[in-house]
Amino acid sequence: MMQITPFFRTIHAPVVTGVPPANPHRDFMKMPDGELRHYGMRAFRENGKISLTRLVAKSDDCGLNWREEILTSPTVGAMVKSPWSGEYITILYCKRQDPNSEIIDLDAFYDATEQCPEEGVWCFRAATPEGPFRMTRICPEVLHIQRQPLALRNRKRWVQTFQYWCEDGFLHPGVLISDDDGASWTRQILPYPPLHEIAWPHKGYRWRQPGSEPVVAETPSGELIMLLRTSQDKHYWMFSRDAGDTWSAPEPSPFYSVATMPNLVTLSDGRMVAVWNNTTPLPETDHRQQPILQQHEIDGLSEDVFTNRDALHAAISEDGGRSWIGFREIHLNECRNDGDFRSSGGSFDSLDKSVHQNELIELPENKVIIAFGQHARCRKFVIFDLDFLYDRERSDDFAKGLDNWSLHLYYRSIYGNYRGITGHCSFNRRQGAALIPHPDGVPREVLQIGRHPDSRLLSEKEGAVWNFPAAQQGELTLKLRLERNSAGVRILLTDRWFNPSDPVVEHFAAFRFDLDDAGRLNEVPAFKPGEWGELRIRWDQEAGKAICLLNGKEVLQTSAQTATDNAVCYLHLQSLAETADPFGVLLESVSMRAE
Repeated sequence: MMQITPFFRTIHAPVVTGVPPANPHRDFMKMPDGELRHYGMRAFRENGKISLTRLVAKSDDCGLNWREEILTSPTVGAMVKSPWSGEYITILYCKRQDPNSEIIDLDAFYDATEQCPEEGVWCFRAATPEGPFRMTRICPEVLHIQRQPLALRNRKRWVQTFQYWCEDGFLHPGVLISDDDGASWTRQILPYPPLHEIAWPHKGYRWRQPGSEPVVAETPSGELIMLLRTSQDKHYWMFSRDAGDTWSAPEPSPFYSVATMPNLVTLSDGRMVAVWNNTTPLPETDHRQQPILQQHEIDGLSEDVFTNRDALHAAISEDGGRSWIGFREIHLNECRNDGDFRSSGGSFDSLDKSVHQNELIELPENKVIIAFGQHARCRKFVIFDLDFLYDRERSDDFAKGLDNWSLHLYYRSIYGNYRGITGHCSFNRRQGAALIPHPDGVPREVLQIGRHPDSRLLSEKEGAVWNFPAAQQGELTLKLRLERNSAGVRILLTDRWFNPSDPVVEHFAAFRFDLDDAGRLNEVPAFKPGEWGELRIRWDQEAGKAICLLNGKEVLQTSAQTATDNAVCYLHLQSLAETADPFGVLLESVSMRAE
């Protein structure tokens, strides 16, 4: 029986409670008595051979504490309980792998692959997740099954999403449908969104994944929404009003992200939660000028580098997905500033180090738990109250350090997929903007944003990125000090996360304010170098206007420079220095409230 502790009831903002034993995407489940289970695999290499241990992490107190158990009998991992028969069901593509291969896919190393007489897609059914299992082969093709099947609420039907390599060389989304509780299935391959094309600000292709890793959710009205990973700026989505028999054409969703796995879940009360990386990577460079890249990477058939997988977000909808509230950071990658990022923690069980990929389970008392991340260095269980997504204010004075800030810079590193070095599609990093002692001698620290030359960096442009609750109207208060001889700072309000050093972020910001070396704010005299000032920015996206007050006095009115698709939810500060700026701009505190 699930235990609810006093501490559990106090949780509001996200709290980390453990580490999943596998990269989450289809391994997390809740038993009828409330026990949480996350299946996984441990692998060790010894004397050139790989030793695999299957295990499950279990919790009976809503995910606060976890115990691991070794599995010695055959397993297919997590399953879904049928609301009609009470049996458990799951679908897997089963394949053989060489256990002595240099690179292995732990996600596919279930005992089920040893049980299946043939490769292909199999439906497993059992009275309990422990088996024994009854197996039905659905098809012989390679269908990548990234999620568990969905039991519809408004119709007796299972819907299982998949991705499929078609003859055109690109990944198509698709669905398997069963109207007889998993005894038989029909297959439907769907069109994918437009391919990424080279246009400003890009000089090369992104990984041209047009429609992979689909997830489906059912709205209270019975409409199905399928959310897709793409190579465009946003996840795309498709809709079905006949329980999956037909689908609308793919179109951009409200959710910004590139080449990451989205999630969409309908709660018991009908609200919907989206969990995704509300992030935009650095612009693509001219891959033809990078001689180490292989032709398939130049052509966008695989990635050259990932730079947008360090922040995980969530939003909630009360109207079947038509509008969304929150756009809150759930977690920032805890190794985002690691200098030897690619090697940190090793790469034996995973080549990625990110906080993309996630699964969500609803808990009692308005709470949810999310399992997310790739690589044991980055994977986490996080619990939060859904009221966190409705917050209307946030503040930070660095008393608890830099946990809530993105500050990293990238070292020049080898581009491309696995190259015999640890890491995968990644730059090494270091922290840019940093905390320094308060210049007034008080016992606290302030954030310094300047420019400290280092020829090893991809860009020396220091920045600081901070999330707050999305709001069309609000007030942001910053206590700033422009140091004497500093080059100044750019202050941006955006509707998504950009890299701190992004070279084009100012073109996508809703509002832009340049504080130059003379203390002028958008060329209007304002700050006195060497003195603290309280800058208040009151914005109204619907009116397309913002007002700036310095120490309570209005100094500037300005218009929105870009009509963003979503309400602003980020403060992005970036140094204006073109050369060394050891003095920079100091930030003592920041606060935001929605209006």
